[in-house]
Amino acid sequence: MKLTLWVALILIACVPEALSAADEHHHQQLNPKQQLGRRLFEQSCGVCHTRPTLISGMFGPELSKDSTGGNEEYMREIISNGSARMPGFKYTYSPEQIAAIAAYLKTLPRGTQDIPTVRAAAKPPTPMQ
Repeated sequence: MKLTLWVALILIACVPEALSAADEHHHQQLNPKQQLGRRLFEQSCGVCHTRPTLISGMFGPELSKDSTGGNEEYMREIISNGSARMPGFKYTYSPEQIAAIAAYLKTLPRGTQDIPTVRAAAKPPTPMQ
């Protein structure tokens, strides 16, 4: 039991480093327009569309190259005008900046935020658990 716990803790400690290395490799391959889009996404979109911790949920849906059916023009329209649950950014960002955000989203594979969340136990744990 204790060995399993230690292995789990070691794996949890290593996951952020591995994800960070893969994330850094991805960001080195971005062109300047996509890099701008990444910065703007992190500044304004990430609060709702990224998972702040491994065990938390997200307010908005995960965004990826497959969002809006992969249609970049529709991505720009949604970013500009918003939706029923999302504000539009046409008064915050220029059309070029909105296009940069859409270009960045087109680099994100599906499942980058699809990390299983911790679920509450169906019954309270016994003292031995």
